[in-house]
Amino acid sequence: MATARSALSAVHEPTDDIDLAAARRGAADFLRALGIPLDSESLRSTPDRMARAYAEFFTPRPFDLTTFPNDEGYDELVLARSIPMRSVCEHHLLPFVGVAHVGYLPGERILGLSKLARIVEHFACRPQVQERLTKQIADWLTDRLQPKGVGVVIEAEHSCMTLRGVQAAGSSTITSTLLGALREDARSRQEFFALSGLHGHS
Repeated sequence: MATARSALSAVHEPTDDIDLAAARRGAADFLRALGIPLDSESLRSTPDRMARAYAEFFTPRPFDLTTFPNDEGYDELVLARSIPMRSVCEHHLLPFVGVAHVGYLPGERILGLSKLARIVEHFACRPQVQERLTKQIADWLTDRLQPKGVGVVIEAEHSCMTLRGVQAAGSSTITSTLLGALREDARSRQEFFALSGLHGHS
């Protein structure tokens, strides 16, 4: 198992890939192409605000994956429930918002609890589909932490579904990824879903 700081790090340096000036011009062209004039005082700065808002959406905050030796041999489920989550659908660039439940059965190391929320945020800060997001979080925890099992469930409302198209207001989408003992052991799986508040999914 890799335990070196470099292997456990999720720090991201500032990127030069973001060109706010180009994004601002693109946003202005986009709005004008849809027949929205930008000469009023209230809309004049909208392209700039759009560019900065999406740059914020797509830029995860840096963090370190702080882990500690599991000296006490704790082998019960660790679960962070109802982590606020927001991302942007890669098909329409419209937000989807909800909560993530992330749990794991510790192996040799345990994770600083706040880092579960940071990992969710990290993978949500790009154009996404919910299915991929759920699996990325689970796979990353498995790879970096080497736990006995990992479970991730995301419940989200997609504005591309509720505000356009079928306009199914109030509908939510639930996705899950279970790995290791949380997939293979029925009792562990049931405990994860029960503590997540998702009875009937086992």
